[in-house]
Amino acid sequence: MRRSLRWPVLLGSAVHLTAAAAPPPRVTVSGGIVEGRIADDGARIFRGIPYAAPPLGPRRWRGPLPVHGWHGVRAAREPAPACLQNEYGWNARDAAHASEDCLTLDVRTPGARGKRPVMVWIHGGSNRAGSARGTVDSRITAQGIVLVAVQYRLGIFGFLAHRGAAAEAGGHAGNYGLMDQIAALRWVRANIAAFGGDPANVTIFGESAGSQDVSLLLAAPAARGLFSKAILESGTPGFGMPFRPFGEALALGDQAARLLGTRDIASLRRAPAAALLAADRKLHDPVITPPGSVWNDDMVWLRTQIDGAVLPRSPAQLLRDAPPRPVILGSNVAEFGPAEGAFDLDTALRAGFGVQADAAAPLYRAPDPRRGGPLLALSTDLIFTCPVDRLARQLAGQGWPVWRYRFDLAKDGGRSSHGSELPYLFDGLAIGTRPALLQRLWTDFARTGAPGAAWPRFTATTARGVQFDAAGLHAVLFTTPAPCRYRSAW
Repeated sequence: MRRSLRWPVLLGSAVHLTAAAAPPPRVTVSGGIVEGRIADDGARIFRGIPYAAPPLGPRRWRGPLPVHGWHGVRAAREPAPACLQNEYGWNARDAAHASEDCLTLDVRTPGARGKRPVMVWIHGGSNRAGSARGTVDSRITAQGIVLVAVQYRLGIFGFLAHRGAAAEAGGHAGNYGLMDQIAALRWVRANIAAFGGDPANVTIFGESAGSQDVSLLLAAPAARGLFSKAILESGTPGFGMPFRPFGEALALGDQAARLLGTRDIASLRRAPAAALLAADRKLHDPVITPPGSVWNDDMVWLRTQIDGAVLPRSPAQLLRDAPPRPVILGSNVAEFGPAEGAFDLDTALRAGFGVQADAAAPLYRAPDPRRGGPLLALSTDLIFTCPVDRLARQLAGQGWPVWRYRFDLAKDGGRSSHGSELPYLFDGLAIGTRPALLQRLWTDFARTGAPGAAWPRFTATTARGVQFDAAGLHAVLFTTPAPCRYRSAW
């Protein structure tokens, strides 16, 4: 994501000269001393700080261990390798600079003194790609917060459940990427005060797979007490897919073992990383891929796994028992979907709505142009809009403080597709006549637990929220969308 600089030239030059004259910032953290750099706006940036031991060799498919210490001063100025991943085009840079030794995080802070709200970003990428790269280039910290961006194991390395690993761990396996995120939050609690952050005021936020992971951390018993608020951008538990029971997760592990020609976990831990990546591309989940389904094997690691440890029960059940925390959640009006004509609309309707397909069909014959063609509109509803609606109503019905949004804005003037809100958040683009509006609302929420008086709270009875569009921000009523009534489970 491109970051642009918008400071006046003279002020920027003065800050640059001051920063150049100052010594590089150093902070003592778990493991040793790290040395970062001073950005041209005066912020302190630290990259590639280890928060856990490298998950290499015999540590593959095990929970993260405490970070290994180091001697002397560790340079923390350059981007660390991403976690291992296949290349899918959009992530070519991350795939080219990747390693299994990747459990690191980045920090950007206005300064070491103070007690600022902390925002921990969990990146997206279908839980199989992406990285923290570039996040801490954002000047969002000028709003008075400390920003942390986390990397976690991906794909087959981060989410595979193998019978051998389960036998070692008391019958539990998989969701190592979620374990990594919990380990990173523990690191934040132990270390963020040294960066001027308040360990008692931590907000986790993410987009797409990162948003789903945020929702799962809200549910996970092991993550309780590690953060106080959450922001979910276009992602919920499972993205509308049925949760994957542990037996099906183990069957997926069996499939990976067959592809690699071995059954025992020790052999898999010795397998070349390239062979594991190649097997990852071939994994198939028949539950989510009937003909015409908007879900496909690209989403195999987005199907939430009930591993018995991080997620001992389904997220819906765990959230019923979780302590209420303030939450912002929402989605965009035209997220993503298959190319129009990729498969027959009637087939897709039957895959999505079953016996209710005929009732839902009129909603997609000629959708609102803002929502795109029939398959895009259908995909957005099944994967995003309806799961967000259900989660918002569940949390609000349990008394959680919930603020809901709909995003209908794209900086190129086109449709508001998946991730369209990110430049408004990290680059501070104006919405209507208000610069950095999304940035200020998110950081106000991190500071106080509410995004401001102009944004009404979503409750089970009022169902109000806001829409972001070319005119700015305005209140809207969120009645349950019609298609969400035609599918019983999300």
